Amino acid sequence: MEGARELIRVSHLKKYFNTPRGTLQAVDDVSFGIPEKETLGVVGESGCGKSTLGRAILRLHEPTSGEVFFKGENILNCDRLRMKKLRSEMQIIFQDPYASLNPRQTVSQAIAAPLIIQNILDAKDREGITRKVAEMMELVGLASRLVNSYPHELDGGRRQRIGIARALALNPKFIVCDEPVSALDVSIQAQVLNLMQDLQEQFGLTYLFITHNLSVVKHLSKHIVVMYLGQLVERATPRQLFCNPAHPYTQALLSAIPVPDPDFKTNRTILQGELTSPVNVKPGCRFAGRCVYARPECENEAAGLTELEPGHFVACHLWKDHKDKN
Repeated sequence: MEGARELIRVSHLKKYFNTPRGTLQAVDDVSFGIPEKETLGVVGESGCGKSTLGRAILRLHEPTSGEVFFKGENILNCDRLRMKKLRSEMQIIFQDPYASLNPRQTVSQAIAAPLIIQNILDAKDREGITRKVAEMMELVGLASRLVNSYPHELDGGRRQRIGIARALALNPKFIVCDEPVSALDVSIQAQVLNLMQDLQEQFGLTYLFITHNLSVVKHLSKHIVVMYLGQLVERATPRQLFCNPAHPYTQALLSAIPVPDPDFKTNRTILQGELTSPVNVKPGCRFAGRCVYARPECENEAAGLTELEPGHFVACHLWKDHKDKN
């Protein structure tokens, strides 16, 4: 990720939750950077900590420890007033467009809400609100006739466009996209993804794009990180990741991508063994119990990220040993 100036730098970020059974390590010692105007994709199976990571970066979940730098400023040291100001530059698009909208607010009220909260517009300034809402609706492709509609009167695609308009209303620089199209029909997904790409080019936006859809992340992202039970196991460019996946978990994940050809012979990797509990995690590699290459050291010591080639990192003892020998 060298070269461009980093807008976001996450360093040793942790987010733990206390549960009746013990400590849940949802995000554990995660580090990466995102250059300005680029997209970092985050992939992994459900429960791996992707959404928690995105929310911890924005301090929607208060991190347990670590650092999050936005334009060089560690936002974890910011007080309440400073964070309120930074909210205008750091936004989120949620997965479920219906659950993220207030059912009692019209389209106009939903889009205007962040502007009023940030004191950019006065709640009594109806003319200013009308003008700004119309501008944002046009930007995301919402018909002006929907301005007084309620969320239950709209389909999923239009609801998600409201969410995008709401996120863009404050002219942010960084947006966490938490599976923004997974709840939409396939045809609508393509429209929303194209819209998000156009908006990124138009406004120079930086995205953290969280998704299950590996095909989507391949085309949208400049770099991709793979998460497993709260940790990063691989980081690479799309070309490196899809052509030469290094971590056994990444290999299994990519092998599960469906191919729309009944005659195509897939080499599917079926994972065996039990999923390690993220509560009171034991030392060692968290994937060891499902890995066919696991060795004794995997049970006792976690492998840090090793650089295989420029921009391609993997956390695996197999590659660590190979690197050490060379």
